[in-house]
Amino acid sequence: MLKRSADGVAVVACNTCRHSPDARADEQGQRGGAKLVEALRRVKASDPAYDGVAVEEMPCLFTCSEFCTVHLRSPRKVGYVMGRFAPDDDAARAILDYARAYAQSDWGSVPFRDWPEGVKGHFITRTPPEGYVVE
Repeated sequence: MLKRSADGVAVVACNTCRHSPDARADEQGQRGGAKLVEALRRVKASDPAYDGVAVEEMPCLFTCSEFCTVHLRSPRKVGYVMGRFAPDDDAARAILDYARAYAQSDWGSVPFRDWPEGVKGHFITRTPPEGYVVE
């Protein structure tokens, strides 16, 4: 079943993602995706600069060969799937900082020089928005 999501820029986190390449859950039995959702919400709540970015969650983004995965999306912008994050506040901050730069971009392309260090090497796919492809 589908549920209506936020309009605008959203970070959609897989709440069932593995904790790491070798473990489904941490020592307390919590999945990495669920922990990353908590970190994203905690960091977002700590700084009004992130008010323009929605944090949402859903079970399984089908990136099961990876772990701690998010989908960054916005209407009429290229989307990105990123993963292999630690489920902590540092990763959440890097994701949200990138999402802020993404929100300010015309069509979803953020210059590499503006990428937070914490997202470099974490991109898995780039997805075209409905009705468009990148030239």
